[in-house]
Amino acid sequence: MSKSISNVSFRIDTDLKNEANALFESLGMTLTTAFNIFLRQAVREKGMPFVVTTVVPNKQTLKAIEETKEIMNNPNSKGYSLEDALKELKK
Repeated sequence: MSKSISNVSFRIDTDLKNEANALFESLGMTLTTAFNIFLRQAVREKGMPFVVTTVVPNKQTLKAIEETKEIMNNPNSKGYSLEDALKELKK
């Protein structure tokens, strides 16, 4: 027996939609598949499938996040060795 299908329509920022499409495509799925995964997980958990919070990272954490993105996206950027990381932890 086949399941019935319902269409859902909503508005989303164009840039966000394009970024999400690119992300999910890189994961081998469509935006529709990603939404279905989200909804199934929400139903399974009987709530949001991730923590929703108003906590905002501090400036140091935001700087570290941006630096990490730069290192990941630019093969010529300076990375860190294990020794560098251990030195930072000792500060």
